[in-house]
Amino acid sequence: MREEQFFSYLKGACPGRKYRVSGAELERALNLSGTDLRRLVNRLRRKGIPIASDRHGYFYAVTAGEVYTTIRQLKQMEAGLEKAIAGLEASLDKFGEGE
Repeated sequence: MREEQFFSYLKGACPGRKYRVSGAELERALNLSGTDLRRLVNRLRRKGIPIASDRHGYFYAVTAGEVYTTIRQLKQMEAGLEKAIAGLEASLDKFGEGE
């Protein structure tokens, strides 16, 4: 039910970047935690729902360009996570075998 509520809200109130809403505003409006909001967005995106975002908030994508911009942003985040993982893996060499 939460997915349907969130999807309906975003599609109706936030069609396109022009009408984006911040994560904090969505959390308040839908009584969600930040973690729950991100999980909902992730689940809907996995189902093919075009939930777009930028630094300023979330919105229901109405153009392919809005989706492409979100994909580019997610790929940058992915690259950053891969570098963080590589750094942590390299740090393992600093620990003794007994730890």
